[in-house]
Amino acid sequence: MKTHTNVSLTLQNLEKNFSKVQALALSGVSLHFEVGMLHGIIGPEAAGKTTLMRLLAGLLAPSKGTISYSIDGVVASEFETVRPLIAYMPERQSLYADLSIKEHLDFFSKLYELTPSEYKEKQERLLSITRLGGFLERPAGKLSGGMYKKLGLICALLRSPKVLLLDEPTNGVDPISRREFWELLYSLRQENILMLVSTAYMDEAERCSRAHLFQEGKLLFSGIPSELLVKHRAKDFNELFIKQAEQRVC
Repeated sequence: MKTHTNVSLTLQNLEKNFSKVQALALSGVSLHFEVGMLHGIIGPEAAGKTTLMRLLAGLLAPSKGTISYSIDGVVASEFETVRPLIAYMPERQSLYADLSIKEHLDFFSKLYELTPSEYKEKQERLLSITRLGGFLERPAGKLSGGMYKKLGLICALLRSPKVLLLDEPTNGVDPISRREFWELLYSLRQENILMLVSTAYMDEAERCSRAHLFQEGKLLFSGIPSELLVKHRAKDFNELFIKQAEQRVC
């Protein structure tokens, strides 16, 4: 079986509207997401972040525009071709409160049809990088917020995805756990995964390889975080959003 090494993603004039009487959840979004980079989908509540993630995961259909996945440089003609390469971690992850960490891993290994040797190797590696190896028998319902998020990430990574969609994975997590989660994402960059991480925390924009800023369903800015701040003469992304809001009012 061929091993896929590169998956990239292109959006052209993407729109999503849930009702004729509502404003567009996404409006005219065109973007290219390069492989091997950590892309941040940055914006406040109702910016369109979750809608975008669900569209990319194939859970929603666009109202207009296109979503194109390319596998090793060849555009996939059908979404079903790329579906097995995508792992999606929603903001409100539904783990089983009564199942332990080990029971979750056993369950997902069977779901993804891993061989015993594949499962053993992946389990050991993922438990090592998340530092959850000492808590295998602890039920998910008794994990801290940060540990719960890490378990959700492990379950997604057992699939060995080439596209990782994380919808606000640090929302409601304490600052130390947030930092640890980002360190975990950095450790994955060498695995040539296309990673998209949505967040409402403006400080997390500077942690990304590319930052894509959204507000009210529209793409405001996109680029290397440090270059965006210099270009718009802002000390941080909080100031950048404030400046943008003031311009819209004027």
